[in-house]
Formats: sequence, C-alpha cells, structure tokens
Amino acid sequence: MDAEQWNARYPVGTPVTAYPLTRPDDDHTGWPAERLETRTRSVAWNLGHGAPVVMVDGYAGGIALTHVDPAPAAAPASSSC
Repeated sequence: MDAEQWNARYPVGTPVTAYPLTRPDDDHTGWPAERLETRTRSVAWNLGHGAPVVMVDGYAGGIALTHVDPAPAAAPASSSC
C-alpha cells in the first residue's frame, strides 16, 4: 500500500500495531522484534527513495507501512437487557 492509499483508508489517530525495526515473521537480523500497540500521529508520506512511512505515538521518526498493521475493528457492544 502506498501513502496515498493509506491516507484514504486510515485517518490520523488510527489504532495500529507497529514494528519499528523488524516484524517478528521477517526477523533475519537477530534483533528482537519490538511491538508497539499505539496509534498514528501523522499522515503517511513517501521518503526520498519512495518507501511510504507513518509516525506513531511512542516512537520518534517514521515507520515503514510494511511494518504497521491497523488494529482490527472493535466488535460492536452487545446490550445486556
């Protein structure tokens, strides 16, 4: 997904799970994958080399969109009448 597509779907403030350095399933570096349960704090944009990134609460700088997963929509509340 590119930055324009991301911004059309996910507004600033969208809850996400972000993996700043590496995703757990892509870890070829030996570094542990850091997982942030957070929300976006910027629109997405493309870096000079074209990679789309977005900023999230709790992390300085942009994180590649390939390392950001929107949180699943909350289940509708059930009434307890």
